[in-house]
Amino acid sequence: MGCDGGTIPKRHELVKGPRKVEKVDKVAELVARWFYCALSQEKLRRPIVACELGRLYNKDAIIEFLLDKSPDKTPMESASHIKSIKNVTELQLVDNPAWGGDKESIKGDKYDDLQCARFICPVVGLEMNGRHRFCFLRNCGCVFSERALKEIKSEVCHKCGVPFQEEDVVVLNGNKEDVEILKKRMEERRLKSKLEKKSKKGKTAAAASQQEPSADSPGPSKAKNGKDCVSSSSGENRQIIFTKSSENGNPSVPGKVNKASSTTTTKRSIADSEDKSEAYKSIFTTHSSAKRSKEECSNWVTHTAYYF
Repeated sequence: MGCDGGTIPKRHELVKGPRKVEKVDKVAELVARWFYCALSQEKLRRPIVACELGRLYNKDAIIEFLLDKSPDKTPMESASHIKSIKNVTELQLVDNPAWGGDKESIKGDKYDDLQCARFICPVVGLEMNGRHRFCFLRNCGCVFSERALKEIKSEVCHKCGVPFQEEDVVVLNGNKEDVEILKKRMEERRLKSKLEKKSKKGKTAAAASQQEPSADSPGPSKAKNGKDCVSSSSGENRQIIFTKSSENGNPSVPGKVNKASSTTTTKRSIADSEDKSEAYKSIFTTHSSAKRSKEECSNWVTHTAYYF
């Protein structure tokens, strides 16, 4: 049954050489990248979103990933660059009429054609199965094949008419060089947005500081017609006289106007004091006359009572 001298081992059975590098099946790799979510490893179903590096995700998986803030959360390399829902774009995909769906192969009695994709390019008609390069636009989310964008060059989206630039074109599931270029664009875009936010905050703070009234600046009660006024009553009278003289069409020197106004104010104060003294005198006389009339009435009453 062996070891009886009848079997001769060969060299490859005795000497172990270097291990062969395991090759990844290209078809399986394309299916995993184009038909399954890069985060949850589930089949892609609408709504489907794509990140700034060109990876495909289910929108539900992205929302769950962002809401999960537990410290025990395992880091995901495929979604580590996604910080908010604004970092992904919902894709506007076109269904493939030749795709029958997954319901017909539930029992496993039908051959699954992996070349047949669920979505196609609306311009050229190529299937989005990984054999051809596809791109999407960040502005609108429409998906086209790279051949369509090269053959029909335009600055407007072929489907919805939204204008776009070369920087807005993102390659889906690109190679290493494509990912590096997209990563640089993503970092530059985020730096630019941060600088814009800082500049806006600085402008709003400056506007708020200008709107606040300062203690040194004259208010509306202290300044009239662009000139400062004294807070005393004499200063107010001077300002009023100056405005009246300017209205009559006789402009005068400010110094002269101040002298005239001082004389008029003194005259007015004297007149006011005289009027006040006369008013006090009249009040005193009326009070005194009233007292006299009362005394006379009381004397008359006493005399009449005595006689009767």
